[in-house]
Amino acid sequence: MKLRSAAFLLSAMMALSGCALFGYDLKRSERPVPAKLLSEMNSRGLSVASPILIRVFKQESELELWKMGRDGRYALLKTYPICRWSGKLGPKTVEGDRQTPEGFYSIAQSQMNPDSRYYLSFNLGYPNRLEAALGYQGAALMIHGACSSSGCYAVTDDAAFEIYAVAREAFKGGQGAFQVEALPFRMTPANFALHRDDPNMPFWRTLKAGSDAFELTRREPQVGSCGGHYVFNATNLDASADPLAPCPPLETDAALSAAEVAKAAKDDAAIAAIVAANPVVPAMSYVDGGMHPAFRAILQEKGAAKLSRMTSEKTPVSRPDAALADPFTPDVLARMAGGSAG
Repeated sequence: MKLRSAAFLLSAMMALSGCALFGYDLKRSERPVPAKLLSEMNSRGLSVASPILIRVFKQESELELWKMGRDGRYALLKTYPICRWSGKLGPKTVEGDRQTPEGFYSIAQSQMNPDSRYYLSFNLGYPNRLEAALGYQGAALMIHGACSSSGCYAVTDDAAFEIYAVAREAFKGGQGAFQVEALPFRMTPANFALHRDDPNMPFWRTLKAGSDAFELTRREPQVGSCGGHYVFNATNLDASADPLAPCPPLETDAALSAAEVAKAAKDDAAIAAIVAANPVVPAMSYVDGGMHPAFRAILQEKGAAKLSRMTSEKTPVSRPDAALADPFTPDVLARMAGGSAG
């Protein structure tokens, strides 16, 4: 009788937890930052408690984790391959379109999810103020573990843990929120030349302005909006103003503005040269999402089951055949860049 009672109690506990009790880390969200990553921070004079910033690049299927140094500038700590994202290049605008968001997002501690069905995750906060004003719809768009996506960026369990742990320590260190820059691709002349006919190009150029500001300064750009588009590092923009209202005369740092204008002119000249050398844009049909080449190789050689076992056992790889058809392969990008993938 006692044995049956113990067995019943164990079964009830397993049902309540939703998983096996043995071999399962109930406090994975509180595990320490891996020693190897801590060692890398220490060797570069980066504090585990300092602020972070994340940059995501769809086309390249990569996520960059940045850490603030003692000088107040961000340094690249680690680049993670993205296992799966869905939709296509371009912003998310409609609920159910499978699009992963593109834009600038602010992640507060309340958006971190330690009990995610995809191991660990955080909510991007889509739609942000600008997107909501534009009427964009959608919810629960995440960066999470596993390798399955329906509007999210899936980075595998190991990567999700590291990102979550580093973010957790930054919050403990006093960071109120960290910025995520979700971009369609690395903002290179080759990529702008490759996608020059895309209807999203005006939107992407506004994203490039924010990306350029970060790359020139290695500081988090101040994000605002007016006139229905993003505005960066304007000191006189009212954060509570209607994002669709016309922009007032904007006040910005003169030195930074000059540097941004110079960089934009240099990039535009490079784009023009690439377009002249490649007058025909490579044909690219619609493909649902993408996957980093490292995972695509595993998928080709071992199949979806092997890739799923690398993450959550019960989480399948979403539409693996579509991921294999990703048109943005290194050879296409290299041809557009004149021999360099950029």
